[in-house]
Amino acid sequence: MELYEQHLHSTFSFDGKSSPLEECHAAIEKNLCGICFTEHFSVDKFDVSFGFMRYEKYHEAIENCKENFGDRLKICRGLEIGEPHLEKCRSVLENELSKMDLDFIIGSIHNIGSVKLRIFRAGKTSEELYAEYFSEILKMVETADFDVIGHLDLVKKYGVSKLGDENFQPPGDYEPARYEKILRKILSRAIERGVGIEINTAGWRTPAHEQYPKIEVLKLYWEMGGELITIGSDAHHVKDIAANFDRAAQILQAVGFEKYFCYFGRQPFPIYF
Repeated sequence: MELYEQHLHSTFSFDGKSSPLEECHAAIEKNLCGICFTEHFSVDKFDVSFGFMRYEKYHEAIENCKENFGDRLKICRGLEIGEPHLEKCRSVLENELSKMDLDFIIGSIHNIGSVKLRIFRAGKTSEELYAEYFSEILKMVETADFDVIGHLDLVKKYGVSKLGDENFQPPGDYEPARYEKILRKILSRAIERGVGIEINTAGWRTPAHEQYPKIEVLKLYWEMGGELITIGSDAHHVKDIAANFDRAAQILQAVGFEKYFCYFGRQPFPIYF
């Protein structure tokens, strides 16, 4: 199987630990065919990534990677945009994106009401936490300009663990059947708009102990006719690039997927298993 990494952070993200050159080298060592850098980006001044990524330097760095490794590795430039649907940021975000040459955009929810999920969860019941999170995902899918929903059920990481707050009582995991109505709305709107989802292997490296999203959500997407799906490790360090991709591929095939996708020039291209 040809391996394309579609969710990857370097030192151009506020929490990235490895340089683009280091990550390209690691990708070649792991026999990947291609990678797409998806650096954190936000124009919301309350977001931790606000003002960190400088596009001109990012563009230059990826061009340098292409010069050094382009004969051995397909290298793409993308973003992971936090809350790209926020009305207060819409015009500024559109203006910034118009200046960028991008292959791929992930849309993700890391905050609700400009509050980090880890903090937002405080005082919430399980139902409140998951319902409000999925509602925010739906708002994003209905209006924002992006290609793939990032880690669709990321919030479960904050639902099952204290994660630095010893006084917090985790409300627990969620049952997809309980939220099927809104999950169907999310996936239906995504399919209508040509927006995909990802299977994100980072969940296996967190207290969630499983991929994002749950297999029930992947099955629902498949049953509804969804096809656009990418595989990403969400790596922030070279050691995690393409982590558990074989496991992710096995899950996708078991669900019924015959292919996954990589993006070039914001267009999806199939990679068959």
